[in-house]
Amino acid sequence: MKQSLHSLLRKCLFLLVITLSLHLTSFCQDDYQNTTDLGFTVGPMVVLSDLGGHIGRGTTFLKDYNMNRTKLAFGAYLTVYPAQWLGFRFSATYGSVAASDADITSHGGDEDTRKARNLDFRSKIIEGSAMVEVYPTVFLEDESDDVTGRLRPYGVIGLGAYHFNPQGSYRNQYGDVVWVDLKPLHTEGEGFAEYPGRKNYSLTQLNIPMGAGVKYFFSENLNISFEIIHRKLFTDYLDDVSGRYIDPTLFDKYLSPSQAVIAKYMSNKSAQGYNTPGYGKNDKRGDPTQNDAYFTAQFKIGFRIKGGTEQRWRNSTHCPLLRF
Repeated sequence: MKQSLHSLLRKCLFLLVITLSLHLTSFCQDDYQNTTDLGFTVGPMVVLSDLGGHIGRGTTFLKDYNMNRTKLAFGAYLTVYPAQWLGFRFSATYGSVAASDADITSHGGDEDTRKARNLDFRSKIIEGSAMVEVYPTVFLEDESDDVTGRLRPYGVIGLGAYHFNPQGSYRNQYGDVVWVDLKPLHTEGEGFAEYPGRKNYSLTQLNIPMGAGVKYFFSENLNISFEIIHRKLFTDYLDDVSGRYIDPTLFDKYLSPSQAVIAKYMSNKSAQGYNTPGYGKNDKRGDPTQNDAYFTAQFKIGFRIKGGTEQRWRNSTHCPLLRF
């Protein structure tokens, strides 16, 4: 009886050790999935605004995209992955955008009204964002922890904050073209009592980044991605153009004499534009029914700074090897 009891105790102890071992192994695998990537981004930043465009009426997306004004944007990011299918990204991006009605080629249609407007702008953009990445194909993979050579599509959405400062080209008294800040000029009467519906806009605002991409793993510690991220904005003044032309005499009322001279010029360049006598008070200047937007098409290079199966099994102090 005593021997049988000892045998039973040994079996129970053996089962307990196996169960504990399996539990710790599971814990280690889960812990491995908590990885962190650090990376850098580069790619074009494209503005979608009231200015520039192509034949016909202006639209809200790529049809009116002028490639010659596009410049590269650069950024860095940190992404934490609590699971293979989920990531939380924190990123910073620096770029610039620009558009000009002078880029429009006349075909005798509606595009002539925008070309005659003759406005332009440029702006630096500094952006910070927090986003969620979702990798849906992970649930279809065998051995998802083995990422080397794997290609994964993903979607991304989040919340961002960005700073911009629209500038327009101004020909001064010496005939030189300089760039001046547009917001202090109130080119559409923002903040003027005569236009109560036109509020001063903030140069720092929130946006909603959303998009999709695909990631390729060269190894467990190195990956490259390509993604397109569109930013939904809550302003139509990224380019300082939105509504209608105002009474130019109001600039003398609200601005200093030197500012009023520049504001009159910058608010209405149509008299110096393409084949036109110029626009006047209350004529259409922009389209307030559609907010501006911008997007990036960027390549990402990521380096894993935490995680890795082999390293964790060799060096982990959280998951000791059980010996019998």
